Amino acid sequence: MNGRGAEAEERAARFLEAAGYEILARNWACPMGELDIVARKGSAVVFVEVRSRSGSAYGSPAETVTAAKRGRIIRTAQAYLKAARPQAEEYRFDFIGIVPGAAPEHIENAFGADGFGF
Repeated sequence: MNGRGAEAEERAARFLEAAGYEILARNWACPMGELDIVARKGSAVVFVEVRSRSGSAYGSPAETVTAAKRGRIIRTAQAYLKAARPQAEEYRFDFIGIVPGAAPEHIENAFGADGFGF
């Protein structure tokens, strides 16, 4: 991960903690991929994809999360659940976009896991 990516993930983690989330894991990796942040809020375990852009001239960071990337995140989340076995009533996929000079863009339930057997 480059320095900008690490800074964006650190900023996203601080943002989540300030919003009442407990960080369970950062940069959790397995052969399927990597989860940027795994957090808990209330009874939900939240898988958070963090993306950064140096500016908004070429679109928002959210636009960089392709269908293929969402599929990798979902499969990696399934592996995390098998390995860590966190107790939760709900699982969801959030997104945080980081652009310098702007507040983090947090999208709750940014995408679903339909068809992946959650």
